[in-house]
Amino acid sequence: MDDDQTIVIADSDNNRIVEWKSGARSGEVLAGGNGRGNKTDQLNEPTDMIVDEETDSLIICDSRNRRVWVKDATEGIVVAGGRGPGDALTQLSRPQAVFVDNLDTIYVTDEANHRVIRWCKGATHGDVIVGQDQKEKNELNAPNDFSFDRHGNLKGGWALAGLPLFLFSPMGTVFADGG
Repeated sequence: MDDDQTIVIADSDNNRIVEWKSGARSGEVLAGGNGRGNKTDQLNEPTDMIVDEETDSLIICDSRNRRVWVKDATEGIVVAGGRGPGDALTQLSRPQAVFVDNLDTIYVTDEANHRVIRWCKGATHGDVIVGQDQKEKNELNAPNDFSFDRHGNLKGGWALAGLPLFLFSPMGTVFADGG
């Protein structure tokens, strides 16, 4: 919710992003809403998004299209994934949540690949920061949400493992593994 009491939601079942202004009787479609699909005016089960007020754009986690894309006033541009399902560093498989830091680095929970992956601005592939490619104590099972604390630690939850929390520091140390 912003200062004007406007709410923007990822309406997964209707394949769209909708803005609801305070007191409005209906919402305004900001992205998608043209049926399920993978064209630049379509979404396929969006699960998360961020409103970038500086650039007047949306950063959308488009789960079933396996991509994160930025939509400004005129077009949508894929910035992560979008190359079919898979576990290569150029691919996503069921992205669930997205975060963008002050350097425009995009972080994505990639649920089906059991990882959190980082895409630096302009990168053609991501870097796994925790999960699948990092075997042993920092393995994840279907991460579906996350945030960063004021110290830069990545905090997140598992969808399926029954383990509620991990805390991953920028130095690569797992502080809590849910067990």
